[in-house]
Amino acid sequence: MASDSPQAFDGKAFVRTLSTSPGVYRYFDADGELLYVGKAGNLKKRVGSYFLKPRLEPRIAAMIAQIARCEITVTRTEGEALLLESQLIKSLKPRYNIMLRDDKSYPYIYLSGGEDYPRLAFHRGAKNLPGRYFGPYPSTFAVRESLGLMQKLFKVRQCEDSYFRNRSRPCLQHQIGRCTAPCVGLISVEDYRNDVRHVEMFLEGRSSAVIDELAAAMEQASAKLDFERAAALRDQVAALRQLQAQHHVQGASADMDVIACRIESGLACVSVLFFRDGISLGTRDFFPRLPLDAEPADVLAQFVAQYYLDRPVPRELILGEELPDQAVLVEVLTEHSGHAVELKSSVRGERARFLQMAERNAQASLTQRLASRQTLGTRFEDLQRLLELPEPPRRIECFDISHTRGELTVASCVVFGPEGAEKSHYRRFNIAGITPGDDYAAMHQALTRRFRKVVEGEGAKPDVLLIDGGGGQVAQALEVLKELGVAGIHVVGVAKGPARRAGEETLILVDQGREIHPGPTSPALHLVAAVRDESHRFAISGHRKRREKARERSVLEDVPGVGARRRSALLKTFGGLAGVEAAGVEELMRVKGIDRGLAERIYAALHG
Repeated sequence: MASDSPQAFDGKAFVRTLSTSPGVYRYFDADGELLYVGKAGNLKKRVGSYFLKPRLEPRIAAMIAQIARCEITVTRTEGEALLLESQLIKSLKPRYNIMLRDDKSYPYIYLSGGEDYPRLAFHRGAKNLPGRYFGPYPSTFAVRESLGLMQKLFKVRQCEDSYFRNRSRPCLQHQIGRCTAPCVGLISVEDYRNDVRHVEMFLEGRSSAVIDELAAAMEQASAKLDFERAAALRDQVAALRQLQAQHHVQGASADMDVIACRIESGLACVSVLFFRDGISLGTRDFFPRLPLDAEPADVLAQFVAQYYLDRPVPRELILGEELPDQAVLVEVLTEHSGHAVELKSSVRGERARFLQMAERNAQASLTQRLASRQTLGTRFEDLQRLLELPEPPRRIECFDISHTRGELTVASCVVFGPEGAEKSHYRRFNIAGITPGDDYAAMHQALTRRFRKVVEGEGAKPDVLLIDGGGGQVAQALEVLKELGVAGIHVVGVAKGPARRAGEETLILVDQGREIHPGPTSPALHLVAAVRDESHRFAISGHRKRREKARERSVLEDVPGVGARRRSALLKTFGGLAGVEAAGVEELMRVKGIDRGLAERIYAALHG
């Protein structure tokens, strides 16, 4: 009796019919559902690798068992195969492919064209309007922030055309100094176009050239005794210098994206840092659909192909892993973008620092996503069992210390409850009065300041107190609680394993004289690690902010007799600290409130 079951797919026989040309192959199951799309420089060799190897990865073996038929599309080049593969993955969404889920178009800044008074606007979608588009930006917030800066610096209108054409008097934006009111003719077309030109130069990354032009115009206005215009230009120069100092990233090339991937518990996160014209535009995280057993290099290869083949490509992509078929991808991206594109994975110096930053972002985002995916209640219950608590904890706090060789130490306190992170309760403590690098003293001071508030009735008491560190740090916590008379808190140290690998942490309970090794599968340890990592991130970010603020301290603040008002007058008069440094004693004396003696002290301080 004949069997009605479908005949199994004979992969070996099928491979014998294939050519060695480049192309794309597609696997289908018995129901006609698309399982996988792949590309190949040599179809016979690539497809044969699925059916001729004796041992396959579990993910591949599971897919091979379902294949009922295979379709082939031959292409002229491997680059064409890469493009076709990317298009098919996006449109058909195969089950076993790595697929980028976020298909939203990125926002741009739009400068209209063909008008006497162009407008700046937020734009997302098809770029079919006359004018220029600047971007893409990683988020709506980045565009809104940039548009706000443009309003303050150049006062180019951002109102809708219908609103602009029907004005009979200046609007509120003009009254608060953010628009020159072209709608009622308060600025000439020539002057307005000059402002628009400066906007274009600034958005192209030529802010230094804008500053030079404005400084020259300020000098011309002063020579013509037009002091009101000179003062306005002076303030504009000062604002631009301040903005330039805040946003320029040392070591970043003109156009560069830094991309890192982290995979954990069947979930992947790709984090991208965007740099345009040497300025950081921020970061964005992606969580692509991930088949089993995928490696970071595979995820990054699919991400780069799917993301950049329909978006503007920067000249440089810094990657956390070397990609398979990287040369083909470079060729395709170069042809697509119209300029040379470099893909780099072995980097040093500043680029290595940016890559580490992207990797930390990816890990932090992945940790947060995992925390939200899994049931926090289960984790809290497992922590109750692990620590032998009478009931699941309602409030967990974790402390960590961050500094650079003992400089500007910052302690962090993060709070987690059954619903997750309670960021409104996070606290940072700037540590002072200790020996630089003494983490025990820093922990003692931070804990004292925190739990003194509890004693005074100003803060909630945690059920579990996590300390990032070993027995010494835990001893400091127990000593502080004893000194302040605070009881009923379970103090737990979180120490990394010998190889510092995730999942090998040891929980230290000094007061009970025992250590716990939960293991990488423990839900309780997942919770503890998430809280610890968040505390670490919060401490590092606080330390960096404090360090950057200290390094931005003006030399003028150390000159006796120069207070906030005189310092402000100097910076405004000369358009920033560089202008003050270039001024002589006689020029410094022209600033109100500065006599010869003070001018000489300022000059000496600035010139060593």
